[in-house]
Amino acid sequence: MGTLIMAGQLILALAILVSLHEWGHYAAARSFGIRVEKFFIFFDAWGTKIFSKKIGDTEWGIGWLPLGGYVKISGMIDESLDQDQLGSDPEDHEFRSKPAWQRLIVMIGGVTVNFVLGIIIFSMALWYYGDTWLPAKAVNDAHGIVVTDFGKQAGFASGDKLLTVNGEKRDKFRDYANPAIVLKSDSLVFEVDRNGETITIDISPELSKELLESKGQRLFNYRTVAIVDTVVSESAKDGGFIKGDIPITVEGNPAYFYDQLQDALASHKGETVNISVLRGADTISLNTKLDTSGSIGIGLAAPKELLAQVQKTNYGFFESFPAGTKKGLSALADNINAFGLMFKGKLNPVKSVSGPLGIAKIFGAQWNWQRFWEITGMLSFILAFMNLLPIPALDGGHVLFLLIEMVRRKPLPEKVMYYFQVAGMVILFALMGFIILIDFFNAMFS
Repeated sequence: MGTLIMAGQLILALAILVSLHEWGHYAAARSFGIRVEKFFIFFDAWGTKIFSKKIGDTEWGIGWLPLGGYVKISGMIDESLDQDQLGSDPEDHEFRSKPAWQRLIVMIGGVTVNFVLGIIIFSMALWYYGDTWLPAKAVNDAHGIVVTDFGKQAGFASGDKLLTVNGEKRDKFRDYANPAIVLKSDSLVFEVDRNGETITIDISPELSKELLESKGQRLFNYRTVAIVDTVVSESAKDGGFIKGDIPITVEGNPAYFYDQLQDALASHKGETVNISVLRGADTISLNTKLDTSGSIGIGLAAPKELLAQVQKTNYGFFESFPAGTKKGLSALADNINAFGLMFKGKLNPVKSVSGPLGIAKIFGAQWNWQRFWEITGMLSFILAFMNLLPIPALDGGHVLFLLIEMVRRKPLPEKVMYYFQVAGMVILFALMGFIILIDFFNAMFS
């Protein structure tokens, strides 16, 4: 069921983004009197389509391959590679008969719509849902951070309290902990309070690279106390655990915090262990058998002390637009920076690129509308950016040819445009094949 939900969210997001992108081309073309022969959401590869209906001069349809969509504009050398028009004089309703500035507007119509759509989605999400965030001060006042393996490599220690990053004090915990922080600057320096002493931690470029390629791994998170909420296994019930117990030691090793409890249990898988717990004001000694994974068989309570301090910033309708624009452009900048690092060879594309499977996982196995719209907004910005790349067969390739035409004051020969389009299609399909291949590879082996 979870897989179907992930796939459903991805297909819905693509349907929204592709249809509006192609509508941008369609609306611009029709405004200049250019005939649009086809408007398809998803590709009708090899002539196979789920639905089609001709209305006026345009065939409207839905293809079966959800990797994009297209509009077929009369008199334009596009992904259909239709050469029939090349031997005849341009007609008034054709793309090639129009001035270069009009053709340029038609070609940037799709990315313009995607860019505006991204701003609208981020802004409306902030207006409707607001912005919920955990203060960094609340984390520091509670128990500080708990480090991951990456955090240990960097030099962090569980219990550290966050002071600054690159010399700046941040109010929001996520502005310290978000993995994308490594994309914001060429260097990353944290200051933390460790038992009253200020420690400087410099994140190396090598560790930043590993962190980015890990897709979502963090340096640290907030630290929580291990408080029993539910007693699940029979062995835990037999051992005497009840709701509200707080483990403090396992075989004499500290277990007060969740990370300490995990570490203490890891070396006693399948064994019967002595666990001291705090129950009210009393310390109780319990003996229980762990399963083969090292689990007691208890569920832990949510960190109420931190959740009670979560803040929410609400935005009015008009206030949401500058905030949404800033948030969306920040997400776009992170993706452009990551793309640039891959282009420079500083990131391994096999570990960093996500195809359809990877993107579907980002949506998650539970349908959450806020997450859905935020991811869709981000994808809208990415679609706009990717389509502007100067690759023939993409909008950016057509834009490049039109700019060259404006400089030379005459169009490139149609045959030249055709062969560039063929080369672009080869590059594009090779790139798509590569992305899908590594997507399956990552799904199978990561």
